[in-house]
Amino acid sequence: MPFFGRSKQVEAVLVDMRERDMTIKGQEILTADKVAIRVSIIVRFRVVDAKAAIHAVDNYEARIYTDVQLAARRSLASMELEEILTNRNKLSDDILSEMKESAAGYGVEIGRADVKDLMFPGNLEQVMNHVLTAEHTWEAKLIEARARAEVDRIEAQARAEAQRLKAEADAAQTRLIAEAEAEGQRIKAQAEHQGLTEREQAFALYKDNPALLRVLELEALRELAQTATARFYVGFGSDIKLNVRD
Repeated sequence: MPFFGRSKQVEAVLVDMRERDMTIKGQEILTADKVAIRVSIIVRFRVVDAKAAIHAVDNYEARIYTDVQLAARRSLASMELEEILTNRNKLSDDILSEMKESAAGYGVEIGRADVKDLMFPGNLEQVMNHVLTAEHTWEAKLIEARARAEVDRIEAQARAEAQRLKAEADAAQTRLIAEAEAEGQRIKAQAEHQGLTEREQAFALYKDNPALLRVLELEALRELAQTATARFYVGFGSDIKLNVRD
C-alpha cells in the first residue's frame, strides 16, 4: 500500500504470522531401490520474523514448498521401499530436521512435517496389499499358535498337578489302610492274649476248687435240659456192673 508524502514513498506489506498448514501435493520420487512412489506431505509453519520472511527470500511460502520437496527427495532417495513402509516416521523426521534449519534463515518456524499419503504404481500397490495381508495372516496365526501353546502348557501342568495329588491321596489311603490293619491285628492279639490269660486263671481256680467245676457242669446240664432236642450220651466202663433188682 503506497503512501505519498512530500519527499518519501513508504510501502507496507502485511505478513500473516499465524500458524498455518501447507500441503505439498504428491510428487513422484525414486527410492534407493528404484521404486517410484508419490508422496504428499503436510507442513505446519508460522512466520516468526516478518522482516526476514519478506527480504531474505522472494516468496517465503513458495520457498517452503520447494524446500520440503527437495528434503523429501533426499530422504526417500536414501531409503528402500521396505524401510519406508515400516518406518514412515523416519521420512517425517528427516524432512522436519532439514526444514527447521533452512526455514529459520528466512524467518519461518516449522512446527511439523508429516507424511500425509504414500501412493504406489498400480501393480506394486496390489503386490504390497497382498504382502500386508499375508503378514497380518501370519501374525494372526502366530498369535493363535502361541495362545494354543500356552493353553497346552497350562493343561499339561494341570494334569501333572492332578496326578501328583492323586498319587499323594493314594499313598495316604494305603498308609491309613496299613495302619488300620496293624491296629486291628494288635487289638486281636491283645484280645487273644487276654483270653488266654483269663482261661489260665480260670483253670487254676478250677484246679484249686473242684467243686466250682462241678457247679459249672451242673449249670451246663441244666441249660441243656431246657432244650427239647438235646440228647445225653453216658458211657460206662467195662469194669462197671449194673445190678438190677426186681
